[in-house]
Amino acid sequence: MSAPNPLAGFTVDRALLRYTGQDLQRPECILAERDGTLWAADARGGVTRIDTDGRQTFIGQRASGAFASASTASAEAFEAKYTQGTLPNGMAFAADGQLLIANFGTDVLEIMDRQGHTRTLYDQIDGQPIGKVNFVLRDRRNRIWLTISTRVNPWTQAASSRVRDGYLAVVDERGLRVVADNFYFTNEIRMDAAEEWLYIVETTGPHITRMRLHESAQGVALTEREVFGPSHLGGYPDGIAFDSFGNLWCTLVMVDQLIALTPQGDSLLLLDDGDPTASRTLLARMASGQVSAEDMSRARGTVAPWMASVTFGGPDLRTVYIGSLLGTRIPYFQSPVPGLPMVHWA
Repeated sequence: MSAPNPLAGFTVDRALLRYTGQDLQRPECILAERDGTLWAADARGGVTRIDTDGRQTFIGQRASGAFASASTASAEAFEAKYTQGTLPNGMAFAADGQLLIANFGTDVLEIMDRQGHTRTLYDQIDGQPIGKVNFVLRDRRNRIWLTISTRVNPWTQAASSRVRDGYLAVVDERGLRVVADNFYFTNEIRMDAAEEWLYIVETTGPHITRMRLHESAQGVALTEREVFGPSHLGGYPDGIAFDSFGNLWCTLVMVDQLIALTPQGDSLLLLDDGDPTASRTLLARMASGQVSAEDMSRARGTVAPWMASVTFGGPDLRTVYIGSLLGTRIPYFQSPVPGLPMVHWA
């Protein structure tokens, strides 16, 4: 008889929510070190390190204030804020402890040392601009995986019309190459505990796809593509993370819900922080392929406005941190089940 799912009946108790960080700028992705140090993506052009005592430090070659100063008074201004300038997005630890950064604003994969010195690793693939780099993941074999959401610029046009031009790339012994394509706005990716399956967020799908990793003499390939869980998740999936039981936690950005997909693919609602009216309008416009920047800007919650990522940290990996696109601090709470550990460095 299989063990009961530790998330059965669990919902996030708002009274137990805590926050860390202050005056953050677009803390979309969060990395947690073993000692409790957090690294949050920072729209100024780097990361904010939050130490265990709460002290925080911006780390980057130079700080840009464009994101903070940009107006959101109109739909046009709102769109410009999220389509122009540097926007560090997904992050991963490199093998030597540096930070791999998918820059959603400048469309490059960067690497930054812990003093803020940054250089571009990739801005092209097959001789063409790489596109809207969204997320980066390093596996236990030290391969680097990239998601490119779209080649459409601005990306909001791809989101509103459900363009299916997202793709996945990998950096291995053969260099940088495309391994899968034709995704609906490729977003975060994660591997299961055995690194046998790669789970892929298709934000405008709106669903999760998974593909099996196939190792061969020609390098890694992805096969057996299938939708995992519901074909429509009820909102735009953004960030995902596995817990140790095999549940795949997932944020739904703008409708601002946190859900989990069980190993069987069933959806569990853990936290609903969205604005019901704005969420209904957003989903209706999404279904008709007519989502506008104004529809997006109106839909948001208050705990982590525009929920983006989910990260397990703390000494027992039971502390859940939620990243966001509009928040200025990071909410966290305790999970009944620990998460899978991140791939750290040697």
